[in-house]
Amino acid sequence: MVKVYKPGKVAIVLQGRQAGKKVVVIKQLDEGTKDRPYPHALVAGVERYPRKVTRRMGAKKLQSRSKVKPFIKTINYSHLFPTRYALELDGLKGAVSAETFKEPSQREDAKKNIKKLFEDKYTGGKNKWFFTALRF
Repeated sequence: MVKVYKPGKVAIVLQGRQAGKKVVVIKQLDEGTKDRPYPHALVAGVERYPRKVTRRMGAKKLQSRSKVKPFIKTINYSHLFPTRYALELDGLKGAVSAETFKEPSQREDAKKNIKKLFEDKYTGGKNKWFFTALRF
């Protein structure tokens, strides 16, 4: 079978609380693990997308509207829909691992790192599609 969910691949969540949100695959586990015996992926996604900005807005307003709220999660492959898009994973690979989910403080630290990386990508103007909400 072809590996669809490679690290850096953008997918859409189909089930659960984050349904309809875009995620980027950080690590794929095709064989599963002992506690999760099904194929799944560690993903980081955008829970709250940045708001629309215009030229007239000042720097302070632009900064507040460019905020991104991320989430990290392990998701079953059957609850993901792959897209043709990909994101470069410069700092994302080290930010999240399987041990991150064990301790709440580690999870919060990982979210802060991902938030910074996502906001840098957004303000840099890269991957515009990833930072817009799906319309359906």
